[in-house]
Amino acid sequence: MKIILFSRKGISPRPEDVDKIFGAIEQYGFSYAINKEFAENVTESTLRTIPAEFIYDKEVGTQPEESVMVCYGGDGTLLEGVHRLNGADIPVVGINGGHLGFLALAPRENIDSVFADIANSNLNLEQRDMISVEGVFEGETKKLYALNEVSIQRLGATMISIEASIDNNIVSKYNSDGVIISTPTGSTAYSLSAGGPILAPACHSFLLTPLAPHNLTMRPIVVPDSSEVKLHINTRNNEALISADNRTFKVANDTILTIKKAKRYIRLAVPHNISFFDSLRNKMMWGVDIR
Repeated sequence: MKIILFSRKGISPRPEDVDKIFGAIEQYGFSYAINKEFAENVTESTLRTIPAEFIYDKEVGTQPEESVMVCYGGDGTLLEGVHRLNGADIPVVGINGGHLGFLALAPRENIDSVFADIANSNLNLEQRDMISVEGVFEGETKKLYALNEVSIQRLGATMISIEASIDNNIVSKYNSDGVIISTPTGSTAYSLSAGGPILAPACHSFLLTPLAPHNLTMRPIVVPDSSEVKLHINTRNNEALISADNRTFKVANDTILTIKKAKRYIRLAVPHNISFFDSLRNKMMWGVDIR
């Protein structure tokens, strides 16, 4: 079994957490790889030296079939870790080093039990679908992938116009700050803060959420994830921004983007005793009397 460790630059791991992680790796006889940024953070916080042969950079590369990625941080860290996998079918575990998240579900106090579950093949895995977006980004034709959402936003002070069609049926022209297309996983992220509904992760759907629409009757819409969504961008500024999770690119005026369910997905480890609805209730403080 191989552990693919990942964390982002700027996250300072607690020395006791690092000791637990590497102690578990040694206890269970795991091999491991660690990204360059995390290795540097570990050395700064604990003076532990990571041999160069265990360090990877932008992508994890080819790994043994029995591998598990362990992300230390929050939901943003886990999203970046997923992109470092580049489609590899490796289960992902999130150890939350800060506030409660919807993806990094294992609290740092449970590091020992996380590695015990890995060693005993006792991970509770959920398939989380991703979306792809094809188009010309910064002058180059690309396909981007997102676990949470793809968002198109204005670049500058004036609103942009985005004509959306679903399976070649025109839905609307959004005169707004932009549009978010999210997966069920991403419905609790950017879309939620923009007024979109919450979808359970098992729903096979896309969610289109307008950002500050000029027409106040505009509302989010949920469509089957078998749909093909096309977005035609028109902006006075000649450029707009597109974000795929935490990666951002510029797109030119008159660009057409095609968004579909991706062939790739991730297998996300969730604690046996914490459901999506438990996380939702705790994160949103539903049922808590704050009077």
